Amino acid sequence: MVGRLSFSRKAFNAFNYGVLGLFSILSLLPFVNMLSLSLSNKSAAAAGLVKLWPVGLNLDSYRFVFLRHEFFTAFGISIGRVVLGTAISLLMTLLVAYPLSKESRAFPGRTLYAWAFVFTILFNGGLIPWYMTIKATGILDTIWALILPGAVQVFNCILLLNFFRGLPKGLEEAAFVDGANHVKILFRIFVPLSTPALATVALFTIVMHWNSWFDGMILMNSPDKYPLQSYLQTVVVKLNTSSFASIDPVQAKLLNQISDRTVKAAQIFMATLPILLVYPFLQKYFMSGIVLGSVKE
Repeated sequence: MVGRLSFSRKAFNAFNYGVLGLFSILSLLPFVNMLSLSLSNKSAAAAGLVKLWPVGLNLDSYRFVFLRHEFFTAFGISIGRVVLGTAISLLMTLLVAYPLSKESRAFPGRTLYAWAFVFTILFNGGLIPWYMTIKATGILDTIWALILPGAVQVFNCILLLNFFRGLPKGLEEAAFVDGANHVKILFRIFVPLSTPALATVALFTIVMHWNSWFDGMILMNSPDKYPLQSYLQTVVVKLNTSSFASIDPVQAKLLNQISDRTVKAAQIFMATLPILLVYPFLQKYFMSGIVLGSVKE
C-alpha cells in the first residue's frame, strides 16, 4: 500500500510541474508567433503588430507558397532524403552495433574497432578534407552526397550496442544451438526485441536529415537540388517579394496581399509541420530507448 504524500513532497511535485509547464509554454511561444505571423495581413506584419494571435486573418501567404514549385521540389528532395537516409542509416547502424556488442573473446579486436569509432567523435578531418572526399567519390551534386557521409552516426551505434548487450545471452545461445547464423540472429531475434532503441535511432536520424541545411548548400551545385532546409535558408536570408521574376498573374495578384515576413513564416511553419506529425508516433519509444540503451549490463 502506498502511503500518502507528505506536504513537502506535494510542494516539490507542484514546483517541478510548474517549472516544466513554464518551460513548455516558453518553447511553444516562438512557434505560435510564427504561425500567427503567417496568417496575418501585410500591414500588420510589416508594423510588427503580430504577437500570439493573427491580425487581419489572411491565407494569401499559404496560397502563394502552394503556387511556388521551388518549395515543393525542395520538399520532395527532403522527403526522399529522410526515407532513404533513415533506412540506410538504420541498416548500417545495426551492422556496426551487433558485432561491437560482442565480448572480446567472441570478436577479437572488438575493443580496437570500438575505439576507432569513438575516435571519430573526438576528432575529425575538417570541412575541406570532408568535401574533397565526397567529391572524389563522384556523388557530389546527387542525393547520395546528402545521405552516405552521415550514414553511420557513432552515437546511435553506441546507443544500440549497449541495448544489444542488455538482451539475454541465452536467446543467442539457443539460436546457435538451433543452427542459426549471425545474420538470422540479428534480424530475427535482436531487431524485433530492439523496437524502442530502433525507434529512438530512427527519430534521431529523421530529425538530423530533415533539419540539415549546411551540407545541401555546399554539396549541391544548383538551387534546384537543394533540400528543404537549404532552400529555406536562402529564403530567410535573401527573400524579397518585390524581386520575384517570371510569375503568373495569380502570383502577381497575391504579391499585393503578402509581405516577405508572412511568406517566410508560412514556409517555415510548413517545413516544421512534418516533424511535429511524426514525433507523437515515436515518442512512446523515445524515453525507454534512451534509458535502456544508455547503460550496459
